[in-house]
Amino acid sequence: MTGYSALPRPGAAPFTERTPRVVAARKLTRRAEREKAGRFLAEGANAVEAALTHAFEDGGKVYELFVTERAAAHHERLLAAARDAGVVISPITDRAADGLSETVTPQGIVAVCALVDRPQQTVLRPGAKLVVVLVDVSDPGNAGTVIRVADAAGADAVVLAGDSVDPHNGKCVRAAAGSLFHPAITRIRDVDAALKACSAAGLRTIGAHGYADVELDQVSFAEPTAWVFGNEAHGLPRNVLDTVDLAVKIPLYGRAESLNLATAAAVCVYTNAMASRSTAT
Repeated sequence: MTGYSALPRPGAAPFTERTPRVVAARKLTRRAEREKAGRFLAEGANAVEAALTHAFEDGGKVYELFVTERAAAHHERLLAAARDAGVVISPITDRAADGLSETVTPQGIVAVCALVDRPQQTVLRPGAKLVVVLVDVSDPGNAGTVIRVADAAGADAVVLAGDSVDPHNGKCVRAAAGSLFHPAITRIRDVDAALKACSAAGLRTIGAHGYADVELDQVSFAEPTAWVFGNEAHGLPRNVLDTVDLAVKIPLYGRAESLNLATAAAVCVYTNAMASRSTAT
């Protein structure tokens, strides 16, 4: 079976952009609607596969899978997994897929999922070894990339603190490339409360700061750590730098003035992860 013939209702007319279920799903591109419904859209094969795995293994929830004929033909394995999980699979037109996507070239496969963030009490608990905290990070692409970095480095959790972007934002979900469903994620509006929660969980807090006195290669990573990264343009505010246990900078050996947020996070978090694994062995 290929295309729409592989769907549970072969021969059924695909939903259009005016179909009520598509209209309701399209509203989830807005943060207020996501918060109200407790749902968000995960677009693309990587994100959909991760969402289904999350639902199967970790108690997540996928409510519906929208798919175009072209995408159905290319992702029969994902459709089979969705069917096995009891997920409603709905065929849609290309135009309906355009409305559900926030990209120039939609992939034609979109899952409606339950929000993935959790209460801080269930995320920041003793025993965590590596946590990433984003403070007032406003760019969803950066946030998603850092979540992906944290996942790849084996971090236990990602905390979005202060005025940080909604992790369920479409651009953030795409940048995370499926990693949104892997490390535990929590949102804490009060930055001071977020840092205190990290400390209470036994984590040493390290703030990334371009003008710190201590350089990254001077730091020992023998104890559990929460890395704290600030806004793309302004970095960490003074009150946060005064609160963290240690401020650290990445040494720059060339002529670049600085590193962008996602790159800096990758360097710091991976340096920590590799050092910790080396010590453990």
